[in-house]
Amino acid sequence: MLMDEILELLPTLAAGHYATDIRIGLGYTAVLLENGRCGLAYTLHEQEYESCGVVPEAGTLSGRRVIELAQYLKSTDAIACAIGLACINAAIDPPEEAVESDILELLPTEEDDTVGMIGYFGPLINPLKNRVRALHVFERRPNPELGVLPESATRDLLPDCQVVVVSATTLLNHTIDGLLDLCRSAREIALLGPTTPFLPQVFSRHGITILSGLQVVDPQQVLRVVSEAGGTRQFGRAVRKLTLRIPR
Repeated sequence: MLMDEILELLPTLAAGHYATDIRIGLGYTAVLLENGRCGLAYTLHEQEYESCGVVPEAGTLSGRRVIELAQYLKSTDAIACAIGLACINAAIDPPEEAVESDILELLPTEEDDTVGMIGYFGPLINPLKNRVRALHVFERRPNPELGVLPESATRDLLPDCQVVVVSATTLLNHTIDGLLDLCRSAREIALLGPTTPFLPQVFSRHGITILSGLQVVDPQQVLRVVSEAGGTRQFGRAVRKLTLRIPR
């Protein structure tokens, strides 16, 4: 599984690093390390909790080693998993080949392509519709008015898609492995969103050809935005939007 392969890299990625600040906002979760690096992951709201305390170990997380916090990647609790993935993203140094570029500039499509989009990426929908034969958008919360299909439709439609755009939140709800198994006809698979870990050595083994995410350049501003329930738009110049095309 992908999460297991990411965790196998921890001894190299996380050696000696520990968290000094952890913020769990309504939109994103952010982790600041002792070296000043900051990582993000989406705060996925998919569960109901029995009390007002969402994270049982709250109040004890800051100061822990990354190699320990990253074990939350195994959790079935999406918020705990976000803490682990934000830790990993803080520890990762994006490859030099990653560039500040629009994902559509590096995602090759053809006029007769069928594109699958897992997760609703509004700014990409119309540009993609104008470039390809068909676009299928899948979400756990379907919206017939917007043409958004239920997640269950991936079983029938994804195998016929030549290009697939996958939200990195699928790492948090542990659906990514099953979804990638359905992408058997895809020549291009892009993993997209601020949650994306820049680990081409892992994702290339699963057919993913493009990684697109964020690099935090102003940690204190990002922490403030996360704490004030902000999101991607509010990050502004505190982040860099990076895209990496993985060599085949």
